[in-house]
Amino acid sequence: MIEQLQWQLPLWSCVALILWLSFDKNSFAQLLATPIRQVGVLACALVLAVLWRIKAGILPGLELHILGVSAVTLILGWRLAIFASVLASALLILVAQLPISLLPIHLLFTAFIPISLSYLCFVLCYTYLPKHFFIYIFFCAFLSAALIACIKILTSGMLYYVMGEYSLIEISQNYLILCAIIWFPEAMLNGMAITLLITYRPHWVKTFYDKDYLDS
Repeated sequence: MIEQLQWQLPLWSCVALILWLSFDKNSFAQLLATPIRQVGVLACALVLAVLWRIKAGILPGLELHILGVSAVTLILGWRLAIFASVLASALLILVAQLPISLLPIHLLFTAFIPISLSYLCFVLCYTYLPKHFFIYIFFCAFLSAALIACIKILTSGMLYYVMGEYSLIEISQNYLILCAIIWFPEAMLNGMAITLLITYRPHWVKTFYDKDYLDS
């Protein structure tokens, strides 16, 4: 599946471009100098690997699983969330749960695009909405996660259709319809995780600013 050279090259090019854009020398230098932050990144990577390992589906390559990237993005920020997703994907390869031929599709549609959209949702909410505790939870975590889970299914399905792997009827009847199932569990998991963290360990969540969301 998806081993044609004509698709591998553009997919890997997109992966390389996003990795290059996400790299920041100061951020990674700070990561190397802060052991507690390293633990946070590794913990998030392990959680992502576990979530991505638990999957189900009818069509090979189009499996249904919890993403968890909205919470990870809010916790780590965009750059380190990308890095954690790469570590999680590497772990799945090591345990023979992810073929290398599917790695660029996995990174793009399970990690990079959802992470980027999650961070975009946070930026838009922070810029245009009132800075309130419950707005942060509902819009940045709960609603964002639900929306991104559906976008992931739609974009993955369309990619496989464009590549000629499945017909539009096969994708719509066996995969796209799953948007109705996955959005609520995705939203609940991410929303509950962020709610617990900002309640008991707000300093662990990089995008949660006490002065803005609590003092106001």
